[in-house]
Formats: sequence, C-alpha cells, structure tokens
Amino acid sequence: MSDVLQTLLDLLDLEVLEADLFRGHGPKTDRPRVFGGHVIGQALVAATRTVEDRRVHSLHAYFMRPGDPSVPIIYDVDGLRDGRSFATRNVVARQHGRPIYQMSVSFMVAEEGFDHQSEMPDVPGPDDLPPESERRAALAHRIPEASRQRFLSERSIEIRPIEAPTPPEHEPRPALRRYWVRTRTPLPADFTEHDCVLAYASDMTIAETALAPHGLTWYSDNILSASLDHSMWFHREFRADEWLLFDQWAPSAMGGRGLNFGNIFAQDGRLVASITQEGMIRRRREN
Repeated sequence: MSDVLQTLLDLLDLEVLEADLFRGHGPKTDRPRVFGGHVIGQALVAATRTVEDRRVHSLHAYFMRPGDPSVPIIYDVDGLRDGRSFATRNVVARQHGRPIYQMSVSFMVAEEGFDHQSEMPDVPGPDDLPPESERRAALAHRIPEASRQRFLSERSIEIRPIEAPTPPEHEPRPALRRYWVRTRTPLPADFTEHDCVLAYASDMTIAETALAPHGLTWYSDNILSASLDHSMWFHREFRADEWLLFDQWAPSAMGGRGLNFGNIFAQDGRLVASITQEGMIRRRREN
C-alpha cells in the first residue's frame, strides 16, 4: 500500500473519546484551511460507527466555518432515531469550541424494491486517458509558483479528467465536467468504509464545475472559493478502488454562489451515487 493511501486510511480512522464522541486528525498540509472532503469523510465515519447492520443512503451537510488544519476536529454524534428500517444521526464537528460543520445522515437496512436508473454517458474509458501524474507534469509550468508543489504532489485519489480544462484559465465552455476517479492503489481486502472514501472524494472536483462557463479553474489568481453545503445519495454497491465516473454539471451561478449536481457511475454503467453542492465562488478584489 502506498504511503499516501495509508495517510487517507489514517485520516478516516477516528479516535473514540467516549460514546458517540470522536476525534479526527489530519495530514500535515500547507493549506490555509481543512479540505472539505476531509470533514465530510470523517463525519460520515463517526456517524457510521454508531449504527449496525445498515448502510448510509443519504447525507446533507453545511460548512459553517473554515477548518483549522493545525488542530484535531471533534465529532459529536447525536442518535436521533433508530427505527426498524431507518436510523438517523446528526453530526456536529467542532474546533476551538465552535461548530465548523453540521451533517444529518440517514441509514437503511438492505431491501428489494423498484429499480431503474439514468444511463451512464458514452465517454472515453480511464485506460484511454493519461495518468494523472503525466497530465500534471505537462501542465506544471502553467500553475502559479505558490501552488505548483501542491499541484505536483502525489495523491491518494487519482483523477483522470475527460476533456480536461487547462489551468489556470481556459476558453469558456459548457458547465459540464467529467472525471474518472479511484484510489491510487487497491484498498485492503477487509476494508468496508468505501462510502466514506467516496464522500471524501466527492468534494474534490464538483464545485469547480460552475467555473467552466467563465473560463476559470481553482488555480486562477482572481478566484475565492469555499464549499457551502453538500448532499449525497448512495444507490448501489461499489468499490472506491475501482474506477468511478463523476458526471457533473452546474445549472446556475449567481450572487457569489455556484450550484453543482453530479451522478457517479461504476465502470459497468451502474449508478452508484448522486451529489449536489453549492459553493461560494467570488472574484478576488484588488484591495
């Protein structure tokens, strides 16, 4: 197992403080704030460890304050309901005595029922696209120097974009971005928290979709961005170390916010999850 993947697994392995109270740690980073997927993934781990024999089917969350990467995050889980089919949890993440994130999570026992889904778009497969390391190396000269080292750093999650935007800026294009995503190396055979890995990965690319019509990316000098809220629905079984297609679109950007939707497909065409996120996207003022 690679060191970066082990770092992700360590991130998701929360420390139990007492019943329904957990502490999460993060990797050393030069980021000024905690990555949103870090908090989503850890909060889902905390909630999952308070239920038995049920799988998460939805989560709905708000980011309230930027996370401080220099200190741990405390996750307080409230068991709101345990019914015969469903269980509901509320998770509040705190730092410095204040809430930074709140998430409601619903779990359900497995059952048979109606079954239909949207079709996966016809796109090039991951093996038809260059590895992420090659693509980033070819683009590194275009990245602002302050961000270049992070741009080139090895990641636990590999992303292979389809019709990849060229950072830091490109020609305006439709508000549609598609990526193949998986962990860089296989997860352990006994690993069960694939939903939590996908929750972590779900915040990596979605909010940038609303920048596509404006010809901008995360590496544009004049952009300020932050996740505001985040929702996911889990439909079918999958593995996070097998290729998943993120099919994302942004129907609106207005008033400093961009709204983004996405479907996530397994390589065999099964729709395994759906996501939505509204993010703050602002132009940086000169002053």
